[in-house]
Amino acid sequence: MWPSRTAPKNGDAPGGALPPAWAGLIDDAAIFPPGNADLRDAIDAWHRRQDEWHARLAGTLVVRDTDLTADLTGIPLSVVCTTGAGAVEGVVAQSERKGLTLAGLEIALRGTDDLEANARRVEYAVRAVQDQGLLDDDVPVYLELPQGDPTHGWLAAADVVEESGFLRLKFRTGGIDAHLFPTPAQLGAWIEAADERDLTWKCTAGLHHAVRQRDPGTGFEHHGFLNVLAAAVRSRAGEGADAVVAALETTDLGELRPLLGADEVERIRGRRFISFGSCSVAEPLDDLLALNLLEAPR
Repeated sequence: MWPSRTAPKNGDAPGGALPPAWAGLIDDAAIFPPGNADLRDAIDAWHRRQDEWHARLAGTLVVRDTDLTADLTGIPLSVVCTTGAGAVEGVVAQSERKGLTLAGLEIALRGTDDLEANARRVEYAVRAVQDQGLLDDDVPVYLELPQGDPTHGWLAAADVVEESGFLRLKFRTGGIDAHLFPTPAQLGAWIEAADERDLTWKCTAGLHHAVRQRDPGTGFEHHGFLNVLAAAVRSRAGEGADAVVAALETTDLGELRPLLGADEVERIRGRRFISFGSCSVAEPLDDLLALNLLEAPR
């Protein structure tokens, strides 16, 4: 399954400065915790950034379905459906009515009693608006499964995602509470489950920095987005669970760098790890520059 939102080519960015491997890496989630930016400020920041050489590093602005009354025209939007499958038709209709650019939907499963049935409800809701011609088939729809070890129900819901032919997975990799940070073993198991099903996926929360580190304020261990990329590379190569978890656990950039050549990053982002939501675009950008993985034009 190939994603509809692939990395833009060099010429799409001002000055052609941003390599395709990193384009669209971030979904700008400025209004979500812990950033909690005012929506108007987030919109203004998005528009200001479009004149910067790194503008295409952020592929979408993430908003809630309740935010669609704001002036969001001209911005590619990834919309979080806060009430689950039942919100899909309304979000699509409102976006169409207002002339908004709907670049993605994100839906968290409600309840854990029957995850497979809940996943089916999302599939049917999305298919209904597709069949009515209200939603293009290539608009990505991400299904967020619950935190924790992949249970039988979790895996059954992932099977629904695979069988649908159009749904994708979303992994929550952090937040404002400790329980929202999956262990390396849990995140590694999610990545391998997606790989076994040939599914593309995105992450959200907690990936502000490139390499795994402890936040001095909260004491939480944060996953690094380069660690997640490296884990995806190892999973795709069939190196096994231990190698995937090792990539997520390391704090040594030297262990990650050999796995992250530009061509390999572009390939893995085309087939697996599409993007991650972050309330900061500046922090990941600063890390990429500091690690010499990106170079600002002179």
